[in-house]
Amino acid sequence: DEGNIQFTLTSNGFTREQWEHHLECRGWRIGDYARQVLRRASEAPPNGVTYNIVVRPGKKISDSDRITKKIRAAADKKGWLKPHWEVACLIRDTFTDEQLEQMGLWYIVTMHEPIKDSDGGPSLLGSDRYGDGRWLYADDGRPGDDGGFAFAVPPPKGSPQT
Repeated sequence: DEGNIQFTLTSNGFTREQWEHHLECRGWRIGDYARQVLRRASEAPPNGVTYNIVVRPGKKISDSDRITKKIRAAADKKGWLKPHWEVACLIRDTFTDEQLEQMGLWYIVTMHEPIKDSDGGPSLLGSDRYGDGRWLYADDGRPGDDGGFAFAVPPPKGSPQT
């Protein structure tokens, strides 16, 4: 669909603290701002919630439209929703750097409801494949052409709400 990447993820019910511990135990790196944002996030949903995710690659968005406000507006027109913040953790935990590379992406920003960082700025969590390892990071959306932007797709009518 228009070069988008689609997949499903299932919540494991981890709290913010459990995600932080889990990612660190697996050797993934958590940026300073990501740690702050993660600690300020709302609680995770119950275990077993299934998310239908669509990632819009930045290279499929024109330079003039590759700003957070316009990316969200285009997603709204398609009926895509803001995913829960934990989707960023699930993406980082699920996909290897090699798999992100196969998708043609350096990073995936999860377009959840922004969470204020310690400076009071709105931040989003994302997964990145820097040269020195797998990262969970946070920033204002990083709208570049080498990443992707993750949204939730509503379930088909008549199916259980997730």
